[in-house]
Amino acid sequence: MGKITHFVHQSLDGFIEGPNGEFDWPRMDGELSAYSQALTDSADIFLYGRVVWDMMSGYWPRAEEFSTHEHDLAFAPVWRKASKVVVSSTLTEADWNTRVVTTDVVGQLTALKESGAHLLLFGGSTLAGFLTEHQLIDEYQIFVHPVLLGGGKPVFTPQQRIDLTLAGTRTFDSQVVLLRHERTTPSA
Repeated sequence: MGKITHFVHQSLDGFIEGPNGEFDWPRMDGELSAYSQALTDSADIFLYGRVVWDMMSGYWPRAEEFSTHEHDLAFAPVWRKASKVVVSSTLTEADWNTRVVTTDVVGQLTALKESGAHLLLFGGSTLAGFLTEHQLIDEYQIFVHPVLLGGGKPVFTPQQRIDLTLAGTRTFDSQVVLLRHERTTPSA
């Protein structure tokens, strides 16, 4: 059985973007970059909601034109080559080895998991919330950055209680703290 891992950066006060949509605050040092590279290498499919897809597809195909950061230069070719799935009710097609899922999201993502695929959900809150409610996310890797944004878009907007088990923690050189949790399997 495959799995879905939610991979997201958040501020200490629980936001994935600032009050004006800014995402200029994550600290990506060499240690965190190496960890995220290993995490992306473990995935069979990169998974996005439409909003994050728009941001990613607007940057990674031409990242070398915008950045000289070592992380960006290493990840850009990985991103271009990777199989990707975008869940959207408005998008009908996408480039860069990307399949768009517009209907039966739960059924289609469950089928991918049952095929043994490891899907890595990048950021976002809307798709993550939907998948959490349907208990499709198996692991949460939350990278808490040492910054208070004072508002913005929250990481989670749970509609129900979901029990999780702490699977590990790690502090990176940049003072970013990884909180890794797994979904608790209900007792029979």
